[in-house]
Amino acid sequence: MATKIVKCGSCGTENIGLENFCRNCGTSLDAPFQNQQNPQNQQMQQQYQGGAQIPGADKKLAAGLCGILLGGFGVHKFILGYQQEGVILLSVYLIGIVITIITCGIGTPILLIPSIIGLIEGIMYLTKSDQEFVDTYIKNKKPWF
Repeated sequence: MATKIVKCGSCGTENIGLENFCRNCGTSLDAPFQNQQNPQNQQMQQQYQGGAQIPGADKKLAAGLCGILLGGFGVHKFILGYQQEGVILLSVYLIGIVITIITCGIGTPILLIPSIIGLIEGIMYLTKSDQEFVDTYIKNKKPWF
């Protein structure tokens, strides 16, 4: 059975027919000519030719690792530009530390809440494809889970 080759309407890269997005510039292959009419999209695609990542995907690894390792502090939220959510996680963590000290360790489970949230979100970031990550967290600004 022959493999279907789809040529990108924006950059001309030949892609396997099963792919939804051009592997070179990230243009949707379902509507190959939609981006040709927008000069800004053409300029961005030319800038990212040569196998470069999708714009915004560079934050995926940093946010994922910080979510897993420093989740309680909300660092991953700040990396993605979610200042309010980052402050919430950091505040809960700091309040948890104060309660833990005052109660001589009884309040320790409060510290786990933001850490578990960060761990889950970090894993979610790293398991998504670059395109899914950018669509969900950069373009659509989904702040939680």
